[in-house]
Amino acid sequence: MIKSENNRFVLSTKNTTYAFRRLESGQLEHMYYGKRIDIISDGMAGNHEFPDGNSIMYAKEFPKLSMEGTRFEYSSYGKGDIREPFIELEFVDGGRTCDFIYYSHETRGKSALNTLPSSYDENGKTESLIITLKDRNHEVYLDLIYSVFEDTDVIVRSATLRNKSEDEIKLNRLMSLLIDFEDPDYMVHTFRGGWAREMEHKKTLVSGAKVVNESMTGSSSSRANPFIMVSRPETSEDYGESYGFNLIYSGNHYEAIEDTSYNLMRVVTGINPTGFNFGLKPGESFEAPEAVISYSDAGFNGLSQNFHGFIREHVVRGTWKKRPRPSLINSWEAAYFKFNESSLVKLAKKAADAGIELFVLDDGWFGKRNEDTCSLGDWIVNKDKLPNGLEGLIRKIKDLGMDFGIWVEPEMVNVDSDLYRSHPEYAIEIPGQEHSEGRSQRILDLTNPEVCDYVIDAMSEIFKHDGVSYVKWDMNRIFSDVYSKHLSIDRQGEVFHRYIMGFYHIMEVLTERFPNILFEGCASGGNRFDLGILCYFPQIWASDDTDALYRVEAMTSYSYGYPMSVVSAHVSNVPNHQTLRVTPLDTRYNVASFGPFGYELNLSDLDSDSFDAVKEQVAIYKKWRDVYFFGNFYRGRSYGNVHEWTVVSPDKDKAVGLIMQALAKANYPNLTFHARGLCPDKKYHFYNIPHKVDIRTFGDLINTASPIHIKNDSTMQRILAKFYKMNGEKEDMTLTGGELMYGGVGLKQAFGGTGFNDNVRLFNDFSSRLYYMEETED
Repeated sequence: MIKSENNRFVLSTKNTTYAFRRLESGQLEHMYYGKRIDIISDGMAGNHEFPDGNSIMYAKEFPKLSMEGTRFEYSSYGKGDIREPFIELEFVDGGRTCDFIYYSHETRGKSALNTLPSSYDENGKTESLIITLKDRNHEVYLDLIYSVFEDTDVIVRSATLRNKSEDEIKLNRLMSLLIDFEDPDYMVHTFRGGWAREMEHKKTLVSGAKVVNESMTGSSSSRANPFIMVSRPETSEDYGESYGFNLIYSGNHYEAIEDTSYNLMRVVTGINPTGFNFGLKPGESFEAPEAVISYSDAGFNGLSQNFHGFIREHVVRGTWKKRPRPSLINSWEAAYFKFNESSLVKLAKKAADAGIELFVLDDGWFGKRNEDTCSLGDWIVNKDKLPNGLEGLIRKIKDLGMDFGIWVEPEMVNVDSDLYRSHPEYAIEIPGQEHSEGRSQRILDLTNPEVCDYVIDAMSEIFKHDGVSYVKWDMNRIFSDVYSKHLSIDRQGEVFHRYIMGFYHIMEVLTERFPNILFEGCASGGNRFDLGILCYFPQIWASDDTDALYRVEAMTSYSYGYPMSVVSAHVSNVPNHQTLRVTPLDTRYNVASFGPFGYELNLSDLDSDSFDAVKEQVAIYKKWRDVYFFGNFYRGRSYGNVHEWTVVSPDKDKAVGLIMQALAKANYPNLTFHARGLCPDKKYHFYNIPHKVDIRTFGDLINTASPIHIKNDSTMQRILAKFYKMNGEKEDMTLTGGELMYGGVGLKQAFGGTGFNDNVRLFNDFSSRLYYMEETED
């Protein structure tokens, strides 16, 4: 709901209120963002009587207004505000002072951006407020756009700059959002890292500092995800105030949270201004990406529910928006580049026997691609590996009752490729200079429409094969030596952004042309995990690190801003290929099952017990898939040694809970599982799936119970382990939702070295359990 009266603008969602007012001088002063309230006065606004000390008086006719000490909705340099600016321009005379003041406003339905992906509302209920500002000294207009998604407690902001002057102007910065808070007593939560260690949760106090979260990789990056949170220091998962910010954008981004000299706090988010310079000729305009913001006073879980609901309903779209995803087997860690049709079909047969629904052919199927130094750009089937082409392989996969998917990396080119030899001008590189490569490849220049058309045509030839139902779209390097031979010298500051616009154009065309294909985004794992990608691809590969201990931490971090239904996760082999860590097969499944799920290992190499376990996992996953996909995800304890999750069906009739520990500690017998999100008054059948314990787990401790001596790791031990298994603990009881959430379930005693039977929980290093909850009348 949007109200505008008495120069006040009040935007209300189901549980929040966002308010600002128009000053007499024409600026927009921020008043409030938080819990929903009625606003009937300007009492929450600042009081301005005299400029302070050496601060700047805005104008003679407004002697009380000091720009540096006022909370704004936008601002810039030149008129006294020296904090992080919203916009920076350079006019034809070299002047850089901007002075945008109120010109007009209107309220209308939510509309899409023209040059970038944006949020949407299928029901047409979302209102947008457009405030038009005009520079006092130039015919340049700035539209501030606020869209109110009442159902998910989200407000989306954006900005459009329009040049109606007779001269070209240079845009050096245009943020998507600026908010000034009343004090800096906040904690900033960023999610940083690198390849194979995405989404490390970092916490920084704002007081006395400026915290910057940014990417200069050319993508949203694994170094600094664009999602951030700002909370009171005491905020917990379930209590306290928190704000979340994200961008619907896949390129270089910039978030700054600044403690200012007047004990205020400024937050800005948008396109990274470093390396950015965009020329606007008369009549041209520029759109900033949409920024997504939300507030909750119910802790981080409350904030996450807002973002999860918004992304599922107003970002993800198309055929797969509300369609649960198939279980899959991916060939990469099973074979890497070493495969042929026979070995792939063998892997697919094993997967089909396990009940897996989708076979994905990863890298190595095209050109002369036997390693990663050649053939990117040459999207022709390698007939030495696949003598019957893709058609022959797809036919054999389909005959097994499975769907077929394929890996591509369309934005890249190897120097050792026919494409580069024919069209070196297609690559981003500085003419006449040695290029710094990543993964032995270069980036295609998507600022060039001819290159975009090539990518669209080449990919269409692949995707149109009858039977292609899934595409993994990869991007395995960051930008270097950024230069477009397509753009003029004075336009090189536009390369980063124009590349992203070209990329979006390609995705728009291909997803419309092939609406039934399930696309998965990937960029060396999570190097481009953002809301811009999710506007086209309904799921994203979270990380190339499939280690279960890392994944439980990374998926916890992702869950603060993204629903698990978009976070792809696989079970891989051990020792893990990224960490060499050995984790139990059930733990690898337990963690991965919460996202779009699959396997990435050679099923043919598994022993019979492990393969039987995979078959059981796939069957259980299919039974509970709708709860995982449509359910609401909650974090419990996710600190130190223990991680705890719950996903609850929308009707709160069913739930799955995870508890996992990192390292076992001697004599820690007690552990309690606390569910989240259940109906307190409903009764639930709480249970785990019965499991067996391999006697080899106990090593030579088994001799304390065996009538004969059994040497550890001996042939006899292996034979006995094959035919004799011990029963694991069983949890089976009926409790109310209130008991499960507030009291918790006291789990069976953990093994402590003093005895074992089927009432003892064997919970060693990296152990985990899944617990199932179903409403019951008993």
